[in-house]
Amino acid sequence: MTPYIVCRNAFCGLSLSLLSISLLAATPPHKKSAHPNPAPSDVVLKLPAGFHFSVAAANLGTPRHLVVTKEGYIYVKLANAKKGGKGGILLLKSSKGDGVYDQVSGFGDYGGTGIAIKDGYLYASSNTDIYRYKLNDKDEVIDPVHPEHIVTGLLDHEEHNSKSIILDNDGNIYTNIGAYSNVCQVQDRAKGSPGITPCPILDSAGGIWQFKADKQNQTYGDGVRYATGFRNIVGLDWNQLTNSLFVMVHGRDGLHDNFPELYSQEQGNELPAETMYELHKGSNGGWPYVYWDQLQKKKIINPEYGGDGKKTGGDDAQDPVLGFPGHLAPNGLLFYTGNQFPARYKNGAFIAFHGSWNRQPEEKGYFVVFVPFKDGKPSGDYEIFADNFSGAEHLKSPGAALHRPCGLAQGPDGSLYVTDDSKGYLFKITYTGK
Repeated sequence: MTPYIVCRNAFCGLSLSLLSISLLAATPPHKKSAHPNPAPSDVVLKLPAGFHFSVAAANLGTPRHLVVTKEGYIYVKLANAKKGGKGGILLLKSSKGDGVYDQVSGFGDYGGTGIAIKDGYLYASSNTDIYRYKLNDKDEVIDPVHPEHIVTGLLDHEEHNSKSIILDNDGNIYTNIGAYSNVCQVQDRAKGSPGITPCPILDSAGGIWQFKADKQNQTYGDGVRYATGFRNIVGLDWNQLTNSLFVMVHGRDGLHDNFPELYSQEQGNELPAETMYELHKGSNGGWPYVYWDQLQKKKIINPEYGGDGKKTGGDDAQDPVLGFPGHLAPNGLLFYTGNQFPARYKNGAFIAFHGSWNRQPEEKGYFVVFVPFKDGKPSGDYEIFADNFSGAEHLKSPGAALHRPCGLAQGPDGSLYVTDDSKGYLFKITYTGK
């Protein structure tokens, strides 16, 4: 088992100077290596030995997904663009180049989750639209007031409505359209209400849609339904080694609450799995008819469709590449391609679990995990990488969590950035070996 250390500040004292020296070779000559921003007193992240964290920025509001430029600037997408605020997209800069992002500006009058950089453009999404902004040679937005309108009118039924985005290497952009339902019942989430066959939601939601990345004013109908049968996807990333889309899926709720005769409270806590899939055009995850049971490692028919917790189904649906405990809310996915971390982390996946809201008697999650990869596939089980965002060993409600990890990004020096959309922090995780 990987040993863990606990750090209250960024580099546990004297290791800062060693880190500064070791990072100079990996940092552009005009950049200074990072120094810590003192951690707030309520943050005591648990990390593997040799890793340390700092607070790169604070008081950001509701930071969700983010991207880091080659210059080390950071664009952060906010869930909410408050009236009178800086905007729904924040640009963070460090005035001294010391890793403390003390210059914050903003633009965009819309909130949301999705943000990405590709081929000289910054892409950002609201819950209904996708925009892009031309960048200069320093990856700064040239005209923040007049973005290109790439897609308009995406479905928004308020439930599972965030539009995460990612781009491939062939000029396409992908976005999730979450299902506005738990399991496509006649009456959503109602005990005894049957599931609908076929599920009408799948025509317009519950999957991934593909659009052209450089074509303006596309409508919802112009998109291609790239993958279907996925209840809700927030975390996604393009794996450059496999040249394919990987996603993290939020599983359904209510197995124990609605079917206590079939599922114990413990089973209701653990099932169904939160899942990782590798998607290709035409992929089908099987929602709402089946779910993935990570304990039995089988696709199980949902009880609303005649299942009993044991009957298997979904022959036309693919298996996930990995399953995780239920209800942990995977909101961020990042394939690590840097060189700062030890070699075993190269090309592996980091996942930010936002944390549960419906486990009993205690909530779980609120951590970042790592999954080792080999030849484009998981080569081992997941391991908790950054823990204790919640600040409590025993958590009775999600509202009691001090911090909740959401978005992940890799810096040009190979550091890992993690947003906290609960208290508005941006954490930076580095490796020194000390």
